[in-house]
Amino acid sequence: MKLGISTYTYAWAIGFPGAVPPRPVTAMQLLEMAQELGVGMVQFGPNLSLDQLSEKDQRAIMKRANDWKIDLELATRGLETQHLRQQIESAKRMGAILLTTTISSHGKVPARLEMASQLRAVTDDLARGEIRLAIDNSHIPAQELNELLNPISNPWLGVALDTLNPLAISQDWHVAVRVLAQRTLSLQVKDFVVERAWHGMGFTVEGRPPGKGQLNIPWIVESFAALRVAPSTILESWTPQQKSLEETISLEAAWVKQGVDYMRRFIVD
Repeated sequence: MKLGISTYTYAWAIGFPGAVPPRPVTAMQLLEMAQELGVGMVQFGPNLSLDQLSEKDQRAIMKRANDWKIDLELATRGLETQHLRQQIESAKRMGAILLTTTISSHGKVPARLEMASQLRAVTDDLARGEIRLAIDNSHIPAQELNELLNPISNPWLGVALDTLNPLAISQDWHVAVRVLAQRTLSLQVKDFVVERAWHGMGFTVEGRPPGKGQLNIPWIVESFAALRVAPSTILESWTPQQKSLEETISLEAAWVKQGVDYMRRFIVD
């Protein structure tokens, strides 16, 4: 397993509609953060897409990543064939080793036959580009994702397992790990707590630094080790909003450092 960060590790510092910092973190700055943290992988998602950079800036990112021995991964949304082919080509051009995607780009989950057809359509592209494609476990239960991928059975195709996504589809994260670990290419670690509302009717979910929530990270690492599976491991977080954006960004940065220190107990690459 190799430890890294992503553009969603610093979601507040990069910004999004409704919360844009005065000086958003840039792609180059994210690489610099990875270097300072001592991690060897950076995953660039749609919230800071490398496709939006000029060719000059893309070359600069590639050179800096190569100089610092930082692996690059890309993340996108959707299974539309032409879009995936463009993203596979982008990943190849940038020297990325993996591309992750969700099964939906607009919130609507396609029918299983349509998803299977879309994935089969790009398997040759993956092989030619030597790019692995990991399907994110959002929007679909682990068993169904397994059933989708089983008939395709392609060595370039696997799963991006996010530890918090199962909660959105009323599934225990333990189940997701047990079902999907064998074919996981990317593990996205988010710790959290689920707390009952004061009136007893309902729950709230809030992020925590790795090791400070209810996620059993040692068990997850041991589960992968037992299967001899070594996915890239991306440290992410759902940092709760503070009184100001500046305070939120500061807490986010502190959690990342704390999280890397904690994950280094289990992952030494």
